[in-house]
Formats: sequence, structure tokens, C-alpha cells
Amino acid sequence: MRCAGIDIGSRSIELVIVENGRIVDQEQTDTGFDPLRGVTTVLQGKAYDCILATGYGRNLFEVSYETPTVTEIKAYARGVWHHLPGHKAILDIGGQDSKAIALTDKGRVKKFEMNDRCAAGTGKFLEIMASALGFSLQDFGAEALRAEKSLNISSMCTVFAESEVTSLIAKGQDPREIALGLHAAVVRRAVSMLRRVSSNLDSVVFAGGVANNPCMRELLADSLGVDVQVPETPQMTGALGAALLARES
Repeated sequence: MRCAGIDIGSRSIELVIVENGRIVDQEQTDTGFDPLRGVTTVLQGKAYDCILATGYGRNLFEVSYETPTVTEIKAYARGVWHHLPGHKAILDIGGQDSKAIALTDKGRVKKFEMNDRCAAGTGKFLEIMASALGFSLQDFGAEALRAEKSLNISSMCTVFAESEVTSLIAKGQDPREIALGLHAAVVRRAVSMLRRVSSNLDSVVFAGGVANNPCMRELLADSLGVDVQVPETPQMTGALGAALLARES
């Protein structure tokens, strides 16, 4: 049986199809201003027997396609446990929100915390800050790692942080040092979330699109003092988990 999982996020849509526990197909596209158009794009020409949706747009998919959905928390827990079984803590930072998840010995969700009320500490925050500093989002992390020191950023509110960045630029501060300070601020927030959901952070998995950022990975590992594991394609973790849950149900 071929089962599909679709993760409809604020910035991108991911599709994963599994058969006999193996990934046989996957695709990603931008969400854009019309999520259902993006859904149609990734599903075009795909063959599957069942499908399960997750992500912030899952309810829209449920109504349009009359199919069940699953929360991102459960989807990420299942996706991580498939690739990296035995790990007890997950950090997921996507475009719209960030989540810290603690797992049981069997990979079930034990406790979680979610930031979805503002852009602080999310991929959108980093995207806006990269633009304010004149970096592309793809190069933002690498440029931050080239800084000789980190400048302290006092505000995590996107509006105030952008104003603070503009002020620092006007004072002649190095954009890379500002960038490193911004990354460090996001990591501090993420680590606080992780510590509130789990007292055992010896094995942490970093998933979601922001896990592709090399500066975020390095600062997170340094802050926790452990080797942080990142799935090969971290942005596909939710869709993979949804596909596996579709097969199991």
C-alpha cells in the first residue's frame, strides 16, 4: 500500500509517499497565496492509496479533499522516530511557528510547547531579518558564521527587532555580527522551550526548514552541549510522519 503525507506550511508544502515503510516519492513547492494550488501541484500525477494532511493548512485540505488530518506535533514525532529512533527531544522551527516536543521511550508525544502567536523565533523572523540586512535567506546562516563576534539583540518582537537592526546598521555595525546576534537570540528562545518540556536533552533532533540553516545548527549544539541530530531532509519530516501515520491507521 502506498500512503501519502502532505504538510501544508505557511511557506512551503511538502509531500512524501511511503510504501512498505520506505520513501518512494517526495516533492516540495512554495505555498504562495493560494495553498490549494500548491497542493494540486505536488499531488499532480502522484499515485497513492491513502493520504493524511498536517500543517497549518491541514483544515483547508480536510474540507476540500474530505480526508483526515493530524497535528504537526504527532506528525513530527512520528517522522523523527522513523529516521532517528531513541531520541527523546525534538525542536521544529518552521516558517509560521516553533515547537519543542518531548517523547516517551516508545516515541509517543509526552509533552510539547508551541510558539504560534507571533513570528519571534520562527523562520519568518529570520527571513525578515535577512532581508533587513541585505542577505538572501539561503546565505543568511553562512554569513552569520563568518562574524568575529555576536552583537546582542534585545528584542525578539519582529517589528522592534527590525527597527533595532536598522539602528545598528546606521551606527556602522558589521551586518554579519548583527546576523550572528539574531541567530543567537532565536537559539536562546528555542533552548528555553526545549528545557521547559524535557529535563533530558542528551539526544535532540532539529527538524523543520530552519534546520537547514548552518548557524542555527551550530549555535544550538553549542548551547546544549550535545551533538544535535538533523534528518537528511529536515523540512520533509512532518510530511513523512503524516504518511507513516496514514499507513498505520
